[in-house]
This record gives sequence, C-alpha cells and structure tokens, in this order.
Amino acid sequence: MLTIGRLASYAGVTIRAVRHYHQIGLLPEPERDASGYRTYDAVAVVRLIRIRTLAEAGVPLARVRELLDAAPEAFAAATTEIDRQLRAQIRALQEHRRRIARLGSGDSLALPEEVVDYLDRLRATGAPEAMIVAERDAWILIAARWPEAIPAFMAQKVAELADPKMVRLYQLIGRIAEDWEDDELLRETADLMSELFEQAAAIGQLDWRDEHVPDAEFIRLMDAFADGAHPAVARLRELIAERGWTGWTRVEKRET
Repeated sequence: MLTIGRLASYAGVTIRAVRHYHQIGLLPEPERDASGYRTYDAVAVVRLIRIRTLAEAGVPLARVRELLDAAPEAFAAATTEIDRQLRAQIRALQEHRRRIARLGSGDSLALPEEVVDYLDRLRATGAPEAMIVAERDAWILIAARWPEAIPAFMAQKVAELADPKMVRLYQLIGRIAEDWEDDELLRETADLMSELFEQAAAIGQLDWRDEHVPDAEFIRLMDAFADGAHPAVARLRELIAERGWTGWTRVEKRET
C-alpha cells in the first residue's frame, strides 16, 4: 500500500495535484488506516496516471471523468470533439501571435491594415514621426467610430499622396512641428491648405467627406483632439478662416 507521496511519485504528479483530484472527484479518496494515514493501491496509481495523461493531452479536467469511464466509441467521439476545440484554440493563439508581431511599430495597435499601410506611405514621404503619431491617433478614433468607411477613406488618402501639393503640405507641417512660432511658415501652410481645399471642393471631395462623417458631436471631438495635439493648430485655423474656410476635421467654405 502506498502513501500519498509515493502515489504522486509513481504517477508523475505532485501531492497537491492528487489532493486537487480528490476535491473535484476525479480520484476516489481512500479511508484512513489505523494510524490515521490514507493509503493507496495499484488501481489508484493506474487511475491517476490516466488522469495525468488526459490532462497533459489538453483534455479539460471537467471532461476527464467522462473519458475515464467512457466506452470505446464514446471515448473516440469525445476525443475527436476535444481535438476540434484544441485546433480552434491553436488558430486563435496563432492569430494573437500575428497581431502581437504587428504591434512592433505601434502603428498596428487598434488600427486596420489599410491605415497602417497609409501611415507607412506617409512616412516614406519624409513626414516627421511626431506628425505621423498624431495622425495615427486621429485615425484610431475614426476607425473606431466608422470602421466600414476606412477602406474608402484610405483609398482617398493614398491617392492624395500622389499629389505633390499634398506632399508639400506634409513637409510644411513637419517644419511647423519643429518651429510653430514662425508665422511666415504658418501663412505659407495656410495658403497651401486653402488651395487644396479649393481643389477638393471642385471635385466633390468635401461633400463626400460630409456624407461619410455626419456626426457633429464626433467632429467636435476630433477638432478638440487636433487643438490639443499641437499649439500651431489654433493659429492655422485662424489663418484658414481668413482665407474663407471654417472647421478643421470637416472643412467648409465660409459664406460671404
């Protein structure tokens, strides 16, 4: 007859595991002997080894008892189902690993792939990282509010990067990030922004954005986010207003 320590040693588990299996009813708890000790026989060793083998194979403890006492056909069906569940868990874990790997740069956190691709293209134009970080955070907000519109938004933004004027705007904004008190630089930027607004209005882009971003409260949130992102934004808003434009996230031609 075996002590609990010997039982655990023979079965390749810990004494704590044996006691846990007693508590959840997987392993019958023997009566104490005359000295007050619980002793185990070979049947207990075999059952414990079977419990350990099933647990190590990934069978949830809640189903181990079912399999221990199952007929061959029921055992085969149960293990097939458990295998299906394990494969689903593996796929989920692989997807988690893929997502974790994409988070290396920080851009992928809470962003669709289309936005990550756009930010990479923007980075390739020479835009400073501080500006890209601010734009990334803005797109996190937009993607959370209108996920279905992101593919169309990104197609438009990528197309804009083919326009030398837009690339020039990003270059100017990069300079502003380093020296936002240069009013001449701010005025040059406002002139170019006004020109781009006129261009966008002429081809219907401003109307298209109004249709896809209809939430006035969210627009105010985005404007507040922009205002807090950099002190130059407030001055640029004043300058584009002088040139006949209102708003920031949603730009409109001011009525005269």
